Amino acid sequence: MEIIIALAVVGLLVLFFVAQYNRLIRLNISVDESFAQIEVQLKRRSDLIPNLVETVKGYAAHEQGTFDAVVTARAKATTASTVADVAAADGMLTQALRGLLAVAEAYPDLKASSNFLSLQEELSTTENKVAFSRQFYNDNVRNLNTAVKTIPTNFFAGFAKVTEREFYEVEDPQDRNVPKVTF
Repeated sequence: MEIIIALAVVGLLVLFFVAQYNRLIRLNISVDESFAQIEVQLKRRSDLIPNLVETVKGYAAHEQGTFDAVVTARAKATTASTVADVAAADGMLTQALRGLLAVAEAYPDLKASSNFLSLQEELSTTENKVAFSRQFYNDNVRNLNTAVKTIPTNFFAGFAKVTEREFYEVEDPQDRNVPKVTF
């Protein structure tokens, strides 16, 4: 009888260990998958940019500095690999795109162009998908980091070779400034 109880306890401990290990592995895979989704959406945005730049160039060829900023930011965004590098490049590209769209505002014929309007709509849709992907990634990172730091899963994190992950944060100084509203 004592042997059966001892085997049952050992069996329960093994099941508990396996469950905690598998949970950490699933959370880690979810973080990797959600980061891959960010990269998919950023690639989609990057693919739209040359068409947008060429469309605006047709109307505002003298805005070379703006075009160069967008092309440079796009190049950095396509070569970034770590979460921090991707986030920094993402912020830089977002700033450059704002500059490009600001240039477009000065050209009524461009704003009325169906090609430009279509590209602008596609870019807007993609920006929404990028924002959703960032949030999804950060939610998964939060779940993983919580599991890695809390009992009992923190005892198994080292064995599963799972560590805390960094959040996706885009450093965009313009987003931190309070807008000035005048009437």
